[in-house]
Amino acid sequence: MASLPTTTSGYRIDLTAGSFDGLRLDETIPVPELGARDVLITLQAVSLNYRDIAMPLRLYPAYTKEDVVPCSDGSGIVLAVGSEVKALKAGDKVCPTFFQDFEDGYATKESRATSLGGLNDGVLRKHAVFNEKGLIKLPDFLSAQEASTLPCAALTAWNALFGVEGRALKPGHWVLTQGSGGVSLFALLFAKALGANVVATTGEKSKEERLKDLGADLVINYRENPTWGLTAKEHIEKQGGTGAQHVIEVGGETTMEQSLKAVAPEGLISIIGFLGGGMGERKTGFWDCFASACLVRGVLVGSKKQFRDMLSFMEEKGVRPVVDEKVFTFEKAREAYEYLQAQKFFGKVVITIPE
Repeated sequence: MASLPTTTSGYRIDLTAGSFDGLRLDETIPVPELGARDVLITLQAVSLNYRDIAMPLRLYPAYTKEDVVPCSDGSGIVLAVGSEVKALKAGDKVCPTFFQDFEDGYATKESRATSLGGLNDGVLRKHAVFNEKGLIKLPDFLSAQEASTLPCAALTAWNALFGVEGRALKPGHWVLTQGSGGVSLFALLFAKALGANVVATTGEKSKEERLKDLGADLVINYRENPTWGLTAKEHIEKQGGTGAQHVIEVGGETTMEQSLKAVAPEGLISIIGFLGGGMGERKTGFWDCFASACLVRGVLVGSKKQFRDMLSFMEEKGVRPVVDEKVFTFEKAREAYEYLQAQKFFGKVVITIPE
């Protein structure tokens, strides 16, 4: 067997820069020796989330480790395993999980502290060592690029739709999604695969037809229709419904007001992100939630069990991730960050990593 790498190439973030200038390539990142339950993987693809660009720009509200290796979402091939690893072997296709130690149930302070790409070094590197419990084996039908989109974006959408007992999405329900980013598109795909209905919003005319092609039953341009939440609810009511049973809320304070207009009584608003505004722009509050008679829930990705359930569903239903048509090479990582920031994408922005 060939000798294993002791160093690898990867990116780190210098947080003091406050810009993408802080994203720098380090060709001497140490690769630790394998412990008994460790797995060495060769990364093949990484996908970006808004969280990843927020960190170098100093917009991310949570603590980030200095000089962290960024990104939580990636896929690769097992290169070697420790002596006590039983579930994985060399050659297996895997994804690291967003939380490295969150098997099932409710996230704890301890499990949340195992997140990748912020508190701990992430996946924007060529090789990495993870404990076997922080990896999940992938089905063969997914390419490396497709698989790289799953750990955060896909699992967050899955948790939003299926993670609350008694409120899980059912055929015939209505889902409201916002925009054409990863979480929203995964929610659309999962909903349509199950036989649910989707109202999708977008701010760009060029993306309206693409959302319809993915199965959206109604697409509303929020730039042309600022009361899109009311429009969505009126449309659903004409179809015999009472509003959206699930709202995938990614905008934050600038969109929450309309989300509350669209949601059905006893429906669920899953708060995913803060793309549309910061904490200083409060527009909604306690009374709005009370008046809508809905549930509002913050979603923090999901567990490894949910990941396995999601993969089984995707394989059964033939759900394939939407990868943006522009894929970036490892050396062009900064351009990928800038592309995501410019919101030129449709689906997940992916960086490929050469062997």
